[in-house]
Amino acid sequence: QLRAGHRFSTDDILTAWYGTSWCPTACTALDLGSGIGTVGMICAWRLPGARFVTVEAQRESVALATKSARYNGLTDRYDLREGDFREFGILRPDERFELITGSPPYYPPAAGVKSDHPQRLACRFELRGTVADYCGTAAKHLAPGGFFACVFPTDTLQLARIEAGAKAAGLVIVRRRPVVFREGEPPLIALFGLMRSEDL
Repeated sequence: QLRAGHRFSTDDILTAWYGTSWCPTACTALDLGSGIGTVGMICAWRLPGARFVTVEAQRESVALATKSARYNGLTDRYDLREGDFREFGILRPDERFELITGSPPYYPPAAGVKSDHPQRLACRFELRGTVADYCGTAAKHLAPGGFFACVFPTDTLQLARIEAGAKAAGLVIVRRRPVVFREGEPPLIALFGLMRSEDL
């Protein structure tokens, strides 16, 4: 990771833990908007027999993830793809995965104070799609009975956004775990587990 760029976070670690906890036997996995590779590589450590595909649009982040995958001996079961997962051809229509993970950016471009670093900016703000896009792509590529794990804020507005995105994609939120970062304070984010409604 870069000193001044996007750094891995607790959100990434929790997403990987949640996905692999509820889908511990997955043999195929996809990480959407994979950034510097934190979620995917933790999942790979937790699922030593699984094969992974990761998709990330920022070239600099893909380069760092590639270096980390090589350093950790993952290249034989790790397919890193550079591009926007919403674009045709990044994922083949017939590709299916038992586990899909995602740590989408939380905020629309007009919200909040923006970082001067483009890598950090794209990880926080929705420059290339929303949580609904993550849900839509996950729904298209989940294997029968597959599990999509993601993280998102839990305030009323943000919760409504992930619920709407899931519904539009034909997904059902089957599990939700609020995350409290400091004792006595309300949860700021939650981990979500989603499945296709037709599989339930």
